[in-house]
Amino acid sequence: MMLTQREREIIALLRRDPLAGPQAIADALGSTRAAVNVHLSNLGKKGAILGRGYILREENAVVVVGGANTDVKVRSLAPVRQRTSNPGRAGTTAGGVGRNIAENLARLGTPTHLIAAVGRDAAGERLLADTAAAGVRLDHVHRSAHPTGTYTAVLDADGDLVVAVADMAATEALAPEDLHPARELIAHADMLVLDGNLPSAVLAHAMDVAHPADVPVVIDPVSAPKAALLAPLFTAHRPVFALTPNLDELRALLGRPVGDDATEVTAAAATLHDRGVRHVWTRLGARGSVLSSAGEEPRFLTAPSAEVADVTGAGDAMLAAFVHALLAGGDAVDAARYGHAAAALTVASPATVRPDLTPRLIEDALNEPTASSPLSPLNAPVSARPEA
Repeated sequence: MMLTQREREIIALLRRDPLAGPQAIADALGSTRAAVNVHLSNLGKKGAILGRGYILREENAVVVVGGANTDVKVRSLAPVRQRTSNPGRAGTTAGGVGRNIAENLARLGTPTHLIAAVGRDAAGERLLADTAAAGVRLDHVHRSAHPTGTYTAVLDADGDLVVAVADMAATEALAPEDLHPARELIAHADMLVLDGNLPSAVLAHAMDVAHPADVPVVIDPVSAPKAALLAPLFTAHRPVFALTPNLDELRALLGRPVGDDATEVTAAAATLHDRGVRHVWTRLGARGSVLSSAGEEPRFLTAPSAEVADVTGAGDAMLAAFVHALLAGGDAVDAARYGHAAAALTVASPATVRPDLTPRLIEDALNEPTASSPLSPLNAPVSARPEA
């Protein structure tokens, strides 16, 4: 974070006395109350202090820009029969890819700000209350004229997704100018996470704010149709730190078929490296993932075994844990392993965001046998078991 000398002096005073008011700060600095108020306002815009009371910004703060909506999950009690009524159970919870990632990060202890569009309705108020209760900072949430979005998922008796319908009008209406109040926050973040549900213009704007400040950008493409819309954003002059597609999204990003063997997956990743993406982490579901980092040998990581209660939110937990581990000083391979463990813990829970998710829980899960290896030979199927 780039602060002026006077701003650093104010931060030092607030660390000694968090309850110091503007006049006390002005007296200590030999300045005026009006000048101090200007500096405090700038520190708030930069994310160095949070909200009222001059709460100091913690280290390793992440800004997540993405979707926030209400999840309606319906699970059949028996194998799903098409075109007829199925007995089941329904529940409602806070959701949205960006929001879920932000909550996972906050539960892991990473200071996290969410920028999202939420309607001015009862659903939006509940969504914000639930998200704030998890520890996510919501100072820059945009209140939309559109209703709060909904994501309705139908799960089979095994917890696997059968079909989902997303009403994301509020997110789709988000415009670049809606991010202007958060420009300083984004520019001074330790990492920026973007959700592919966002309009392309908003994604491009956020990336352009982050790039001059060297803020690492991580993007979740979300789905194959959304990934196809993202493809033009990836150019060498707009670098991306990490991209986390599944195989279908990888194909959509490149606009061509990609086989599920290691040679084709790594060749596809190399194309994205040429377009400015440093890490391409291709997810293969229960088979594991392939992590390709520019200039390094690609790695195949197995996915930990898990008893599936509900697959919803697994990818969001995976990305959040990956980011958390990177900011804690882990390398990309170790961070990917950390992400796999978080995903396994999440699918074993009926909750979209596991409420008891902690670093200790993930570290305990990591003690279970898992594996990763260089992809050798490169024509080995990515679904094959890697070397021990």
